[in-house]
Amino acid sequence: MHAVTIRILELADYEPTWHAMQDLTQARDSQTQDEIWLLQHPPVFTQGQAGKAEHLIATGDIPVVQVDRGGQVTYHGPGQLVGYLMIDLKRKKMGARDLVTAIEKAIVATLEELDIEAAPRADAPGVYTQEKKIASLGLRIRNGCSFHGLSLNINMDLSPFLRINPCGYAGMEMAQVNDFIANPDFDHIQQQLLQQLLEKLSYNQHSVTHEPWTSTHG
Repeated sequence: MHAVTIRILELADYEPTWHAMQDLTQARDSQTQDEIWLLQHPPVFTQGQAGKAEHLIATGDIPVVQVDRGGQVTYHGPGQLVGYLMIDLKRKKMGARDLVTAIEKAIVATLEELDIEAAPRADAPGVYTQEKKIASLGLRIRNGCSFHGLSLNINMDLSPFLRINPCGYAGMEMAQVNDFIANPDFDHIQQQLLQQLLEKLSYNQHSVTHEPWTSTHG
């Protein structure tokens, strides 16, 4: 079964979305279809399991949420494309590293279509262009199933990244598509990334909905 449900969710609050990911992962069984959610978040810092308090420099009025993904602190805000991948890796016979590589390749190919040359780095997860980070990755695997995912900076206010050490790297510079293309088409880039994820993850069937996931178990 190589089918996946795509949820295009527009702007969604972080915490309910995170808890829905947890609930889906907890409730799923071997027959549950994989899901990819594409959305944006209102401004929020998320601190991963390896996160250290000293990387939060001056968070100010932006909330900080301690979460259960890997990695350090990052920022989400409007104009950043977030993709969450709820994938049964056991069923797909993939390891966590295979998933990271597939996501990174999908992001690189999406940017290549926009004539932005980018690549992953061995020493720091994510995708980089001209020594700056344009996309971040943070995943959690539970019972052989993934959740959390990626964020790609498209056309956002990057200044909150200056209030943290992004991903635990002091002075890490961030980039976005808008640095290379004025007023990039968010929906087009979202569609391109989706196509790349479907291809790199070998899904041959997908359905699209704009409804958020809700538990069917009561």
